[in-house]
Order: sequence, then C-alpha cells, then structure tokens
Amino acid sequence: MRIKTVRSGWAVAWMLLALGADLWAGSAMTVRDGSGTSLGRVDGDGTVRDRSGSTLGRIEANGTVRDRSGSTLGRVEGDGTVRNRGGSTVGRVDEGGTLRDRGGSTVGRLDGCTVRNASGSTRGRFDGCSRADHHAMAAYLFFFLPLHHR
Repeated sequence: MRIKTVRSGWAVAWMLLALGADLWAGSAMTVRDGSGTSLGRVDGDGTVRDRSGSTLGRIEANGTVRDRSGSTLGRVEGDGTVRNRGGSTVGRVDEGGTLRDRGGSTVGRLDGCTVRNASGSTRGRFDGCSRADHHAMAAYLFFFLPLHHR
C-alpha cells in the first residue's frame, strides 16, 4: 500500500507538471535596442512593460496577446504564425528564428536572444531569454515594439 501511495504521489506531481505547461512558462526578459538601452521587459508571468514599468499588455501562454485593458491584439499560433485580432496573418517566426512579414518576406531573425534585421545587423536583444521564448519574443516584436522594422 505504501508503494502505491508513493506512485500516486509521483502521478500527482507529473500531472501538476503537465498542467503547469499550460500556464506561462516564459522567462523574464529585458528588451534592449541595438545600442543596449533598455526599452522594456516581459515579466515571467507574461506581463509586458515599458522602460518605466508601466504595463503595455500581456503575452499569454496559449499565444494570445492582449493590450493593457485586456483587449485581444492577436496571437502567435503553435506553428509560429502571427495573427491580428481579426485572424489575418501579419507575420511568422519559424523554428530557426526567421521573422517574416505577411507576404513571407524576411524582415529579421531571432539569433538566440539577439534580434537582427533582414540584412543581419543587430537591432536589439532579449536579455534572459531561452530558445523556448521565441514565440513570446515574436509577439513582443509584432505587437509591442517592432524592432524588426527599425
């Protein structure tokens, strides 16, 4: 009976870990421009803030992006497609980090935590990011501060 209880405990732990995967699991990231100046941040819970700490919006774990009042701006789908609130494609980030506009043209690239423009020049970075944060990084770039257009 005791072994069964331990196994049940592990089962509960695994179930909680699986459920936790549906919650925001992103990194807290500081967003910097090409010169290293802080532009804002994405908190560990997905809250997007400007450099003064004011809330700009939120990036939810399911890919939905909201403004500060909670209205939907759009979403980043599991395949990296970025859609506006009306469902139209506005861009995409592929598995290699290439950022594309709605027409499929390359507008930049996420090179690890570094944001590069189409010609490869550094345009900014996300301090504290991990590869798993590429969709949140794309959401920030497409909806909050389009570094890839600068």
